Amino acid sequence: MLKPFKLIVFCVCGFLIFSACVPSSQPAQSEPTPSIIATIVPTPTPYDPMPRGSEGYPWWNDTVFYEVFLRSFYDSNGDGIGDINGLIEKLDYLNDGDPNTKTDLGITGIWLMPIFPSPSYHGYDVTNYYEINPDYGTMDDFNRLLEEAHSRGIRIVIDFVINHTSTEHPWFIEARKGEDSLYRNWYLWSEQKPEYLGPWGQPVWHANYDQTYFYGVFWSGMPDLNYENQEVTGEINRIASFWLDDIGVDGFRVDGARHLIEDGDIQENSEATHTWFQNFYTFYKGIDSQAITIGEIWDSNFSAVKYVKNNEFDLVFDFELAESLMEGINGYDGRKIQNALDFNTNLYPNLQKANFLTNHDMNRVMHVFQQDVTKAKMAAVLLLTSPGVPFIYYGEEIGMMGSKPDENIRRPMQWNGEENAGFTTGYPWESLNQNYEDLNVDNQLRDPESLLSLYRELINMRNHHTAFRVGNYFPIESKEVGVVSFLRQSQEEMVLLIVNPTKETKEILLKDKSNSLNPGTYLINSILSSNNLPSQEIQISSGEYFSPVEQLEAGEFLILELVQQ
Repeated sequence: MLKPFKLIVFCVCGFLIFSACVPSSQPAQSEPTPSIIATIVPTPTPYDPMPRGSEGYPWWNDTVFYEVFLRSFYDSNGDGIGDINGLIEKLDYLNDGDPNTKTDLGITGIWLMPIFPSPSYHGYDVTNYYEINPDYGTMDDFNRLLEEAHSRGIRIVIDFVINHTSTEHPWFIEARKGEDSLYRNWYLWSEQKPEYLGPWGQPVWHANYDQTYFYGVFWSGMPDLNYENQEVTGEINRIASFWLDDIGVDGFRVDGARHLIEDGDIQENSEATHTWFQNFYTFYKGIDSQAITIGEIWDSNFSAVKYVKNNEFDLVFDFELAESLMEGINGYDGRKIQNALDFNTNLYPNLQKANFLTNHDMNRVMHVFQQDVTKAKMAAVLLLTSPGVPFIYYGEEIGMMGSKPDENIRRPMQWNGEENAGFTTGYPWESLNQNYEDLNVDNQLRDPESLLSLYRELINMRNHHTAFRVGNYFPIESKEVGVVSFLRQSQEEMVLLIVNPTKETKEILLKDKSNSLNPGTYLINSILSSNNLPSQEIQISSGEYFSPVEQLEAGEFLILELVQQ
């Protein structure tokens, strides 16, 4: 039984309102041949000026991350390509540095998709791990971004693409020359082409000039590195040390992590992969104990959670929850959502998982929902109140459209209704969505009922209430089938989320099966509402149904504070 506390209730409401490697025109820069090293002795970081987190949790549990594709975010120089200086210009949109204002989005973390030189528009085939893609700017620009972001309390995480390189990387150019090459053993080779295919039925052994074959799980332009070679591990450690210690990034999102080390035809989640990431975890924590890694483990949670429990990553993305949220909302199936929340939350330790709706490899939220804003609002509420660390894909907050191929889900950001959506004064690298004149940031900033306004309110509320960030999770039983309901409890407050994702009006009768609420009288005050619910008192008794609101229409939500009298 818990001591008396403040309780905040959430009910959900609709009227609140791999990369397709296309070469770029910019040639990849070459990287100096590195000296081969076996290991790096890390230099501990003596001081971290950023906040350390609430109630003993890591800082990332207090963070809302925003995924940025620089090429499509904002172009500062008119060349049609988004860049680092463009992101700096738009930082105040993301977070103006003043926690008391509500005019910015309020995010406190940025995940940058690949920023390294690459022959492809997306950057997932790297040619130099020590430089900035010249399309995006210079290292001086990046250092200024870090300074500007950190001054606003925003941490920067970069995409760390270490499963493979580009075929145009100097290492591979040298390696493919023959067995006598210094870098031959930095990749995987076979004299005969193995017969097995990859995890999704794709060819993984690709012909080289000398009638040998090299391994690349994603495609022939991305040869996998050979992590059984300690020289490769030593160099990757050197690269990590450079970005954490010399440059000062706050961590890494590790791309394609489950494919790192192959064991014959076992091409995902091998024991050697787990061992390597355990060692890497120890290494980078030795450099900076506050650095974060987020693993892309696109797999079942039974497989993904091992990387967290075994101290391999701080977080992994919860792909199963994302699928359940999107399918449950789209299919009006609250049971699918509730079951996924209950199961996934209990599977992961201490809220250490990354939640999201869609990302740069998936059809956008509003495409999946066929432009249904009510569904998008329910998804936003669930994302930002569920246990874990939320990640928002750029443009998701305004409902940008986009479906495969990948270029279409990575189109330029829609800032306003002017030419090229205010993204560039030049010719954009990729065509814009046709609806940008109506659907853009400027229009939604002026509309208090817009999707963007709701995202701002939800993030602001999360930033100011610890229960959303680090509160324990307790499922609440609903008498009506299809209603989603759960409690979040921190040391000083509790929040209750109630969502009606069905097509029907639902009577709200809830039961606290876990005895998380003290029996007694509670005063309910509306803190985020579309119907101006007046303050009222309700009685909550152990094992009995209670009703914070009589009913919810289809798609409704309501946010209330409950104070025990």
